[in-house]
Amino acid sequence: MNKLRHIILLFIASLSVQWAAAQSNSYFLHTVTKGQGLYSISRMYGVTEADIIALNPGSDVVIKVGQQLRIPQTNTQATTDNTAQTAGEGQRFHTIKTGETLYRLTVIYGLSAREICNANPGLSAENFKVGQVIVIPQKETETSTHDSAQKVTEPNPLIGKQQGNAQNTASPTPQSRCKTEHVVKRKENIYRISRMYRITELELINANPELRTRKLKRGETICIPYAKGEQAPTHEPTTPVTEPTQPIIPSDESLFAESKEKVLDIKQIKAAIILPFMLDSTALNNDRAKMVEFYEGFLLALDSLKKEGVSIDLHLYDSGDGHQSIVPILNRPEMREMNIIFGPVHEKHISEVATFADTTGIRVVIPFERNVDEVFTNPYLYQVNTPQSYFYSEVYDHFFRQFPHPNVIFFDSPNEDEDDIVAGFKQELTNRQAPFTVLPADTATNKDTIRAHLSLNHQNILMMTSEKSGSLNNMMPVFQLLVRDTATTKYDLHLFGYPQYQVYTNNHLASFYEIDTYFYSSFYTNNLLPIAVDYHKKFRRVYSKEIVNRYPKYAILGFDIGYYFLKALHLYGTDIDNRLPEMEYTPIQTGFKFERVNNWGGFINRKAFFIHFSNDYTLQKIDFD
Repeated sequence: MNKLRHIILLFIASLSVQWAAAQSNSYFLHTVTKGQGLYSISRMYGVTEADIIALNPGSDVVIKVGQQLRIPQTNTQATTDNTAQTAGEGQRFHTIKTGETLYRLTVIYGLSAREICNANPGLSAENFKVGQVIVIPQKETETSTHDSAQKVTEPNPLIGKQQGNAQNTASPTPQSRCKTEHVVKRKENIYRISRMYRITELELINANPELRTRKLKRGETICIPYAKGEQAPTHEPTTPVTEPTQPIIPSDESLFAESKEKVLDIKQIKAAIILPFMLDSTALNNDRAKMVEFYEGFLLALDSLKKEGVSIDLHLYDSGDGHQSIVPILNRPEMREMNIIFGPVHEKHISEVATFADTTGIRVVIPFERNVDEVFTNPYLYQVNTPQSYFYSEVYDHFFRQFPHPNVIFFDSPNEDEDDIVAGFKQELTNRQAPFTVLPADTATNKDTIRAHLSLNHQNILMMTSEKSGSLNNMMPVFQLLVRDTATTKYDLHLFGYPQYQVYTNNHLASFYEIDTYFYSSFYTNNLLPIAVDYHKKFRRVYSKEIVNRYPKYAILGFDIGYYFLKALHLYGTDIDNRLPEMEYTPIQTGFKFERVNNWGGFINRKAFFIHFSNDYTLQKIDFD
């Protein structure tokens, strides 16, 4: 009986191990980084928020930086070596474990280092670390037996021999003009393949003459010629090696170095702008005026760059009102020659240009839209307007650096919706055990009521729960009386506001100074700053009009974005993705700090700074980076 019981227990244990192994293959681990929420994480992995919550109970309430989440693995099947291979269309993700190297991953997944690096352009020897998640591309296979048969029996005139002839297959390979052969993969084009093997496009086409009249086909084999000046080896018999040799395992540094594409300079930058100018419409509206101002500022950037010796070929396209497709624009022959595209604006158009970028490898700068899901999976996108969760996380960090011991008093108006950032502030204050109070934002809340909640041991921060001007207008006289009433005390008192406050400076400038006001933003300019004065003069001289006072100022936004990216392309060529942080540029209005969202996705702008109207009547822009 005991023996039978022992056998049953062993059987149950065996099932448990198999179940645990299957479970470990059904998900991978993601470590939450600053600014990430369930939405952004679900977008980058192609799963739903409900999928994540199901594996991580409680994550719908709160997730924290550094927390590990189980993310369901899709399109995979378990294998005996505790790895998983891609099943069907799609890809899988892998969390780097202790002791793993890039070479080890090439062995596990049967992929080359170049294939893994191409699928993860943000991956490098420096950030190949435990906990990093990378995408494992699908291994290319023949799609049908018909294709395989064609590949064996059809002659390839490019390498001077018959593939598939039994006699030729068995005989020694004659000397060829081909250094190697390459099987064309999805999304590859002549430009990418030539850069991969460090040859010119012309050399590749000369070795494969049929490419002069047709496009590459996925799955076909093409000849990769020897580069200019490279000598083809002679095929002389060699003595077989009989002694066993110890394999040399390459280091991660060498594999990354070999997999990195050659950096190319760009002599003349080809750039396209695709924006809704609505040239077919006779109606003048605010959105159209913004686009025109943006373009006017962009042209001033081109003028400045031209004087610095930068050559730019600019193409302009009207995307219309957002109802029609921009695919006809993207299909124009000159579009595939672009180095960079600025725009578009509408969600449908962003999706279309993202697909185009993913196919061609052309970089796209999205100037205005804040919610761009494609940036989480497309390595060629640059999103200027920071996603809300990422932007707010920067603001929270900067806030507690500026005010390490805050006592926050929120002023809430029932007539205005609470801004999303306020809930985050309250959560951050709770996490840090920092005191805060919520008072009504009306005239019944007088200076004495507020004073009762001030602290001599903290930095007292007054903050409206909405960026709208109504409640602020009501409370500003009360705040001024409070400051004057506490002038002889040692209260450390400040007003903390929103980016929209820069539009209110015409009405509240003196009050902002008196109350020692801070507000956060990623866009800011002031007409008193010398760089802004010069720009306004130039804009007025060229266009005979003033820049519209809005947030942000589109004429300056066009200049900053155009100058920043075009100058970077001029300086760094095709290495712009890696070297953009080195770009030295003092913007007139727009802050830039681009970081990849993950190893396979695009870039978001994480810049946030504070503007300080000091009570000693000085204006300061605080850049925490």
